[in-house]
Formats: sequence, structure tokens, C-alpha cells
Amino acid sequence: MSKETKDRLALRMSAETKEKIERWYRADGCRSRNEFVEKAVNNYADALSAGTNTALPREVTAAIDGRLGMFEKHKSSLLFKLSYTVDTLSAINAHAYEFDDDTLRRLRANSVRNVKQVNGILTFDQHVHDKELDNSEWQG
Repeated sequence: MSKETKDRLALRMSAETKEKIERWYRADGCRSRNEFVEKAVNNYADALSAGTNTALPREVTAAIDGRLGMFEKHKSSLLFKLSYTVDTLSAINAHAYEFDDDTLRRLRANSVRNVKQVNGILTFDQHVHDKELDNSEWQG
């Protein structure tokens, strides 16, 4: 831009803001503080108009979104594998054992209680230990 097309703007700022300008305008490759302030205002205005008013640069946001997308795909794949494994085991048990409705309701209620009790973190060892307790009471 030529000098005659530029407008003057009186600007008051805190000492902290002035220090930031002094510290960063050369590091950004700007020839003057005016150029740095103009770039900063344009960058901020562009972010507002795009609706991306965030503290993170677009590149960082894009990288995070990419990683989250990869994580989501991986998690979805694991949940799918878990779901069909549980379904297969359920089908095997249903064919191997003939549960009446009362027994099935009791087993479901026990499972819900167990999961709630341990915040969703169950281990095979817990089931074996619980089964040993059930057997000792039954035999005793």
C-alpha cells in the first residue's frame, strides 16, 4: 500500500500489549510495529468472520481434529469387535444352557449391579472370586 492511502489511528494500549508488540514484530518478519498490528487485527477479524474465535491456530486445531478422528475410528472398531464377540458368546451360552425367565432376569440384575458397583470396570478374576463364594455358600 502506498502512504497516501493509509489512515492514521490513535491507539492506546496497556504496557503489556506494547511489550508484546515490541517482542514479536521482528520475530514475525514485520518491518514495523504498524505492520505487525495491522496483521494482528486482520488475523483476528478473519477468525471472527469465519466463526473460529479460538486461541489455537487453525493448523493446531486441524491436527487435533485429525487425531480425534483417528481415535474415534479406532474406538469404533474396538467396540464393534467387542460387540460381535459378546453376541457370539451369548449365542453359544443360549444354545448350551436352557435358562428359564426367572434365572435370566436374576443374572441380568446381578450383572447390572456388578457393573454399577465397580463403575464399569469388571475383571474375570472378580467373577471367579464371586463364583467361589457362591459355591462355598451353596455347599456349606
